[in-house]
Amino acid sequence: MARPTLEDIAKIAGVSRATVSRVVNNHPNIRESVRERVQQVIDEVGYHPNIAARSLVTQQSGIIGLVIPRNIATFFSDPYFPRLTEGIARACNQYDYTLSLFLLATEEDERKLFPRISQSSLVDGIIVQATHLGDELLPKLSEGNVPFLVAGRPVNVEDASYIDVDNVAGAQNAVAYLIRLGYRRIATITGALNSSAGKDRLQGYREALSERGLSIDSDLIIEGDFTETGGYFAAKQLLNQRPDAIFVGSDTMALGVSRALQEEGVRIPEDIALVGYDDLPPAQLITPQLTTVRQPIQRFGFQAVELLLDIIQNGTHPPRRVILGTELIIRDSCCEPQYGPARSTP
Repeated sequence: MARPTLEDIAKIAGVSRATVSRVVNNHPNIRESVRERVQQVIDEVGYHPNIAARSLVTQQSGIIGLVIPRNIATFFSDPYFPRLTEGIARACNQYDYTLSLFLLATEEDERKLFPRISQSSLVDGIIVQATHLGDELLPKLSEGNVPFLVAGRPVNVEDASYIDVDNVAGAQNAVAYLIRLGYRRIATITGALNSSAGKDRLQGYREALSERGLSIDSDLIIEGDFTETGGYFAAKQLLNQRPDAIFVGSDTMALGVSRALQEEGVRIPEDIALVGYDDLPPAQLITPQLTTVRQPIQRFGFQAVELLLDIIQNGTHPPRRVILGTELIIRDSCCEPQYGPARSTP
C-alpha cells in the first residue's frame, strides 16, 4: 500500500490540503471540530509526516539539544546525569521532539560546537548544563539566535533563562538538622566553587551556622569537585580537624567520604555524622544509608524542556526563572539525640 499523502487525508476528511497541513503543523487558527476530524483520519490511515519537508515549511528541526560542557567522564560515571537526561527525554517524547546530546570534553570542543548550533537549523533550542565561572559558552549563546535554557543558575550571564533547585535552602536545612541533633564541629566538603551549585550550597552551610550562633571555621571547609575521588581526599584532609559531622555537597562525593572514613576506622554515625546532597540511588546502597538532600532531578529535566519550548514559541524576554524545592531525607548516617554522644543543644 502506498504511503498516504496530505492529498489523501484531505480527500477523506473533506477539507483542503492546506487545512491538513495546518493541522499537521499545529497551526492555531483551525476550528476544533475540523482539527479533530482531520486528526481522526490521520490516525486511521497511519499517516506520518515527512520530517525533512516539514522542517522546510516550519523552519524548525523538531530537535532539542542537551549540551554537557567538559563533563564526558562524569556524564557516564555520575548517576545525576542519567536521571537528568531521563527527565529531559521523557518531555521530548511527550512533546514530539527529538533529543540530541552534545558531550564536550575540552574548550576546543565548545568552540567548534557554537558555530554548528548558532548558524544552522540543527536544533530548535538548547538546554545547557550550567558552566563554570570564566567559561565562554554561555556568553556566546547569549549573543546568538538559538533559544537556550540553562540547567542550573548561570554564574557568568545575567539575563539568561534558567531552572534550578534552591541549593541555599537545601544546604541550610541539612546543616540545621545536624545542629538540632547537637553537632557543633560541622565540616563541609563543597562542590567546585566556580559553579553556582558549589557556591550556593556553601552559602546555605554558612547561613545555618550563623543563624544559630555558631562560628564559621575555615579549617572545616574543604573545596571538592563533585567526584567520588575528590570527596575521598577531602575527607582524609578533614580528619585532622576532628569534625563531629560532615555536610557533603553531593552524594557522589559522600561515597568517597564514606570510604575514606571507613579506611581510617571512623564509624558513621557514632564518630562522625554524614549528610549528602542529591538523593541518588547509591545513597541507599552504602552502609549506613545516607541522610541527604533530595532534589527532584527527573522533574527538573522535564520542566527544563517545557520552559525551553515556551522560549522557542514566545521569545526569550522576559527571562524565565524557575526554582524547585528540595527535601531532607533522613536515614542512618546521623545519630538521633538519644543514641548519639552527649551534646548541648542551642
